[in-house]
Amino acid sequence: MTIAATYDIVPATCPARAVVSLADARGRHEREALRGVCATGRYRCSYYVWGEGPALVFIPGLCDDSQSFLLPIALLSKNFRCIAYDLPTGQGDGARLAGYGLSEHAADLLALLDHVGARQSFVYGSSFGSTIALKAMHQSPQRFDRAILQGGFAHRPLAWAEVLLAQFARWWPWPMRQLPLRLAALRQGHFAPFADKPPEAWDHLLERSGAPPMTAVAHRALLLHELDLRPILPQIRQPVLLICGESDPLVGKACEEVLLRGLPNAVRVELRRCGHMPQFSHPEMLAEVAGRFLSAPENQDLACPRR
Repeated sequence: MTIAATYDIVPATCPARAVVSLADARGRHEREALRGVCATGRYRCSYYVWGEGPALVFIPGLCDDSQSFLLPIALLSKNFRCIAYDLPTGQGDGARLAGYGLSEHAADLLALLDHVGARQSFVYGSSFGSTIALKAMHQSPQRFDRAILQGGFAHRPLAWAEVLLAQFARWWPWPMRQLPLRLAALRQGHFAPFADKPPEAWDHLLERSGAPPMTAVAHRALLLHELDLRPILPQIRQPVLLICGESDPLVGKACEEVLLRGLPNAVRVELRRCGHMPQFSHPEMLAEVAGRFLSAPENQDLACPRR
């Protein structure tokens, strides 16, 4: 039976939550995290492990990397063994991006978990990473106890202009920060949730989303365009939390409804005044909701009560 519930997480009505600064997160990461490289058989996968407790692996999105989760992991590492890694880029990691499909991404995830000794794990998939999480849970259900899909989807074809741009960008080796008009597009579509945040939060987003090479992002985008995971959703029976931004400009309610209708055991949480990237704009709220879901008995109410 699908748990098609929606909870509003309202900062003013939730208990006081821990606050983390980027400087503190970076300092603790440098001191506490264990970094390594895993040879998956397809590429040399850079990763870090931070914290103690049940394993929780973070899968990056289209323009993310392992450092994109620094702020929420700084909080979650107190209760979870957080594992974050970089997707293949084809630049210095041995990956051949042509023909790299979702099955290969899922196999890389399992290879990494084997490498770090995590036979079972919770999984957190961000945006494009949600499709890797869904594929891995379908292929190896015994490996994953619960999942969090943030800005997730099972089917999201691109607009024709996006497809055209991605086809050209496959051949561009430069980092995303050099993409023409990138800053203007980001500010127009994503800045509003950062308006009342410290400037470092927006700067951190610009830094991390500008780091991946355009060729890698383009290959991921074209793969995304062809994906349709709707047929496998009924077979994914693990508890799944959908974390959705109230003003997400990239993944709308229709994508969320597909997941809610298709997954047998899913619940949805909407973060108020939040966009597509809460790991940058709302890390404290994100960590609180994720930690509550992963630690609570199944079907427990996740919401903070309204006043």
